[in-house]
Amino acid sequence: MKCIKRNLIPLFCLLFISFVIYHLDFISDSISVALEKNPSVITKNANAYYKKDNFIYVQNTNDFIPLSYNDLLNIYYTITNNGYETFTFYCPSEYKSCTKDVEKISDDPEILTYINNFVHPYNSFSNIRTIISESGEINITISYLYSEEEINSINQKVEEIYNKIIKENMSDYDKIKAIHDYIVNHTKYDVERNNAEKSKYNSYKAYGPLIEGYATCSGYTDAMALFLEKMEIKNFKVATELMQEDISGHVWNAVYLDNKWLHLDLTWDDPVSDDGKDYLQHKYFLITTSELELADKGEVIINDHLFSSRIYPELKK
Repeated sequence: MKCIKRNLIPLFCLLFISFVIYHLDFISDSISVALEKNPSVITKNANAYYKKDNFIYVQNTNDFIPLSYNDLLNIYYTITNNGYETFTFYCPSEYKSCTKDVEKISDDPEILTYINNFVHPYNSFSNIRTIISESGEINITISYLYSEEEINSINQKVEEIYNKIIKENMSDYDKIKAIHDYIVNHTKYDVERNNAEKSKYNSYKAYGPLIEGYATCSGYTDAMALFLEKMEIKNFKVATELMQEDISGHVWNAVYLDNKWLHLDLTWDDPVSDDGKDYLQHKYFLITTSELELADKGEVIINDHLFSSRIYPELKK
């Protein structure tokens, strides 16, 4: 009898294993469905550079269960705007194209740049990595552009400049003009980075113009954005739509002032001169889209300001 029992136990184990293997797909699908019903999305508080502003292209969201492509854009914007370094959310079963849409966003540098342009400069990322699992779990890891050391140095400089040039009785227009003029007068365009794509200066971010005195368009724009944020003036960065190969990338500020959106381009107001002298212009200072188009139609046609009205509908004529 004991011998029979000893023989039956391995037999039962073998039958059980065979049953599990045969029904493995069904079991795994059932587990996945069960998990999808109540995915656990963990959120935490936003950092100090969170912007409460919503825009037409992207808005802050508290709903991290996407049901559309626009929901995904809002999730990417929100986690970047919150300053999260890592974040996990899940594609629900009813959103059939969810993982494909995530791939579309995460694999397109231009879309990611657009999202990046609506956040505070200190929450803009240098790299964003998305991992998509077969179960629909989406894991995002973000590396931010500015270090804490850089932020501390820049903030001290921003306070110093602001206290030096801004007076209480100034209008917002006059304040922006004073800051515009200060940055242009104390910054040179980093020709080396523009030509060789490398430089000893951090000219591609606010540290360049505010600390080192050199900038490319992204440096000018971030520096100006920091002052606009300090003044609590709604703003975002505008990027050239790269529709043609002969159009180089460019970025400038959009500013909401007196109930309308205006363009502000410090780069083009700080021209590189043949005689080596420094020049200050106001050709691209707080102008409408119609005025921007007119300014670009001089003796030399400028294509740097060709932007997508789908991404930036606030700037439509």
